[in-house]
Amino acid sequence: MFEHILAAKKRLKGVSHVTPIMVSRTLNRLVNAEVFLKCENFQRIGAFKFRGAFNSISQLSESEKARGVITYSSGNHAQAVALVGKLLNIRTTVVMPNDAPATKLAATKEYGATIIDYDPAKAKREDIAKELERTHGYVMIPPYDHVDVVAGQGTAALEMFEEIATLNLLLVPCGGGGLLSGCAVAAKGAAKNCKTIGIEPELADDATKSFHTKKLHRVINPPTIADGTRTPSLGKITFPLVLEYVDDMKTVSEAAIIDAVRFLFYRMKLVIEPSGALGLAALLSQVVKPKGRIGIILSGGNIDSDTMIKVLAS
Repeated sequence: MFEHILAAKKRLKGVSHVTPIMVSRTLNRLVNAEVFLKCENFQRIGAFKFRGAFNSISQLSESEKARGVITYSSGNHAQAVALVGKLLNIRTTVVMPNDAPATKLAATKEYGATIIDYDPAKAKREDIAKELERTHGYVMIPPYDHVDVVAGQGTAALEMFEEIATLNLLLVPCGGGGLLSGCAVAAKGAAKNCKTIGIEPELADDATKSFHTKKLHRVINPPTIADGTRTPSLGKITFPLVLEYVDDMKTVSEAAIIDAVRFLFYRMKLVIEPSGALGLAALLSQVVKPKGRIGIILSGGNIDSDTMIKVLAS
């Protein structure tokens, strides 16, 4: 799998951004460790999802591209697929919940995707997307459970290890496990002594339960502020990868997530969505004990105004 990530890095060269790594003396002093933040909020579409979307869609055959692409997403993967479709002149259709963040919905439309909205309390997005796939012959590019998507996401960590040779811990947000499994594979391939820990909200702890019990758990429509982690479970591809390559899983409270977003905004002048701040939330709340040199993937910055107002007013 590490070879897939190396190939994805070559495919993404000159297309995706090599995102910056930022540090804060204040943060280092607070946690008594060296912390390095990989800022995927500066990636195209404002999140790591562009990596996996481009790596997977760019490899489709001409006949597959002509059929068009379909996916389902609450926002970041939706935007990524839509932008890649625009770049490669491929029709895209996205199934999105009717409560998706307004900024993510608007950007997905702006990139040219056809939006199919649904009520998450009444229907499953996967079922809607699969029916459209059957009816129209679209090619499915799921948000995380796809080898090429996982490989693309893993390039975020690979870039980090190429810039910072030694890390003791790597903290990665977890929704469906695409970013986490890709980064964990990259860590084992590029920095064997670095341990990877996946971080979830307490209200959306399906992957943590699955990791510790070795049985797949589901949490349907969790009411967490971290909308990017509202996936019901790990996938058929990501679950085995998480079990094999991830060293531990931890959860953080809603209050800790909000505190982390606020810290990044006020102290580092970084706009990070709640899902993207999970790793820092774990560190600041001491759910993860600081040790040596710590890398954190800040997975995205697509936060809408209502959520940001709620966070800053807390």
